[in-house]
Amino acid sequence: MRVCVIDGQGGGLGRLLVSRLRGALGERHAVVALGTTSAAAKAMREAGALCVGVGRSAIVDTLPTVDVIVGTLNLVLPGAMGGEVTPAVARAILNAKAKKVLLPVNRAQVEIVGTDGCTLHALIARSLARVAKFAGTSCPG
Repeated sequence: MRVCVIDGQGGGLGRLLVSRLRGALGERHAVVALGTTSAAAKAMREAGALCVGVGRSAIVDTLPTVDVIVGTLNLVLPGAMGGEVTPAVARAILNAKAKKVLLPVNRAQVEIVGTDGCTLHALIARSLARVAKFAGTSCPG
């Protein structure tokens, strides 16, 4: 299975996701990282992503080859992340056949009902559990 983490700006969240996915999924599954910026791509490479791409073209070209996409809800909101999420990027993510595991990080002032009180670490843990379920493995707490 190929799991794709997408992040932007400095890549802090992507770094955490890649690192934890590598630990949870082991070598049986590939973790691919796509950054909307070179800083995000670099952070995810340092966290252990198998292959890394940066920019709209890399995102659009790579998404048809992955099974699961992991990132924040902002990735499907054109104009989010300071404009890094272009309409083409949002469309590519939404149209991808891959399962999407999106953390409801509320930086774009979009509130998802039912996520009140969740810390970022709790959201990451929930996301990792979903990806592990898709991969047919268990995810350590």
